[in-house]
Formats: sequence, C-alpha cells, structure tokens
Amino acid sequence: MRAVRLTSWMSDPELAEVGEPEPGPGEVLVEVEAAGLCHSDLHLMHDWPEGTLPYELPFTLGHENAGTVAALGPGATGVEVGDMVVIHSRWGCGHCRFCLQGMDNVCQTPVGELGFHGGGAGRDGGLTQLMVVPSSRYLVPIGDLDAATAAPLTDCGLTPYHAIQRSRHQLRPDGAAVVIGLGGIGHVAVQILRALSSLPIVAIDSRQEPLGLALAAGADAALPAAEASAERVREELGGMAATLVLDCVAIDSTLALAAAVLAPGGDLSYVGRGGGTLPVAPGKVPFEASVIVPTWGSLAELVEVVAMARAGAIKIEVERLTLDQAIEGYARLERGEVVGRAVVDPRT
Repeated sequence: MRAVRLTSWMSDPELAEVGEPEPGPGEVLVEVEAAGLCHSDLHLMHDWPEGTLPYELPFTLGHENAGTVAALGPGATGVEVGDMVVIHSRWGCGHCRFCLQGMDNVCQTPVGELGFHGGGAGRDGGLTQLMVVPSSRYLVPIGDLDAATAAPLTDCGLTPYHAIQRSRHQLRPDGAAVVIGLGGIGHVAVQILRALSSLPIVAIDSRQEPLGLALAAGADAALPAAEASAERVREELGGMAATLVLDCVAIDSTLALAAAVLAPGGDLSYVGRGGGTLPVAPGKVPFEASVIVPTWGSLAELVEVVAMARAGAIKIEVERLTLDQAIEGYARLERGEVVGRAVVDPRT
C-alpha cells in the first residue's frame, strides 16, 4: 500500500510503498478513510532540523484520522470490527498520573524516552490505508458522522476546545474574546466560543474567505489583519479589552497584538506554533493576566468534541483530496490557499 512518509528532516514528504501492518497484542488496526493535513506537519517538514524532536525516520504522516476498525490484535477489547472511529493521536506512557486520567497530551514520561508523540508524530500515522493504534482507549466512536469532517475533530476541533476549557472562567457575561488566525483551528475556535457563550467575539485573519466563515460561525466582527490594531479591536469590543485571546498563529506580531488587547486578569492562550516570543513583564502584559501554552486535549475532551459535532455545534469546512494530491495539498496549505481543513481519503 502507499503512504505519505517523512523520510528526512527539512524536506518535503514522499509518497512511498509500505507493507500492510498487522496489529500486535492489545493493538487495533484501523482502515483510514480520512486524514487531515495540519500546519504542524509543515513545521516537521521545513522548520525543525534533525535533533529538534527525538523521532526516528521514516514514518507516515497524518495525525487527524477517522476510519473503520479493520482487525483486533490478540487481547484487544473495547471496540468491534466495523466500528467507525476517530483516533486520538497523542499516545503517552499509559501509567503516569496524567495518562491514567486520559490526559496523554501532557504525559510525564519524557518524549525522548518514548521516541514519539503519537500517530503521525514519530509513529506511523494515517496518510495511508491501514494504521495500527496501540490501544482501543485511543479510539472514539463517531456514529454516523462523515469521516472527512470527523477526522479533523482530533486536532483542529480538540485543540481549541481544550484551550477554551482551560479558560472557561473567562467566558463570563462581562467577558469578550479575540481569535487571531482563522485556519483550521481558529475557525473552529470561533464556533466553540459561540456554542459555549454569548460574549462578543472578534476574529482576525489576513485572508478574506476565512473572515466570512468566522462571521457565519458567530463572530461579531471579522477584521483583516492589516486593520487589526489594538485600538480597532477594542473598538469592535465596545471599548473593552478581551478576557480571552486565542492566538492561533503565535508569531511576534500576533502575540504583541494579543497582549495589547488583553484585559487585566485575562488569559492569553498561545495556541499556534508560529515560534513567536512574548515578553512577560509589568507593562508588557496586563497585571494578573495568565499566559497559557495548551497542547492538544484529553481523551475525555475528544469525546465531548465528537458529541458537539454530532449535535451540529461544530462543522468543519473541508476540502477533499486523494492520496496523490496530499503532497501538493501540504504545499497549498503552506501558501495559505486552504480554507478550513484539507482532508485526504487514503483509499483513493
């Protein structure tokens, strides 16, 4: 079978032939029907040289995955062949205090010892037809959800949901929110904020089409990045500052804007992986403010995200691609040409 593989650091992935895997003891084999293309994969390809992460190459990319349970390894329980599932892609040690709570996203075992973060990040992911998952605990049933719209729930749905839950207390009646960057994660963040609160939301992006999606999703204002000064953002919020700012880009300029529009006692959530820096000192961020660097989300939160999608509260805009189109899909993602999420069907 074919797979999109990262074969060397600081390079584009390759479409290669690989053998069909077999599930070992306790493992589950999933036939992948949809795999999302994520901006963090671009960092793996082009931004992080050898030694940045303790991954052994090559491995198959794709950490946003949905499909059908195809086979169970010896002793595997909890799912049945034919079940439709999404795959939580942060795989921890399984025995630390966080993993025992389903919070593999903050596993306490150093990643250098594990050698991976999960499927598509150090271990083989879903940009291929068959994927081995180490345990059924990482599988969440999706019922009759479409695989292509369900797969991105595992990151571009889960990541903003987790970030917002970390700051749920900021969604108070007198609060306000700002979302910077309306890619896969940002456009879902607006939907989640609107589903969970009635507070005013200002969305910011450099592209026009995502701004329209944000307004359709419930944002009260959508500003082109070139016009999004701190004064303009506060004006759109009725003169107030934001109790919660989600920076889904996180470069120096967006972090500076985030700090400038944050209210005293507010939360600035560093969601994106743009590599920007934020000076933290009196006068640089408001007094009593918190800066949070969330990562992914827990298994329990993924269950909740799937429930929100099944209830219609989250709808991810997707562009469907074949496996042959995946590498060009990554290039288009890097050029900013993808709105919502590009999702690959590895069977095609």
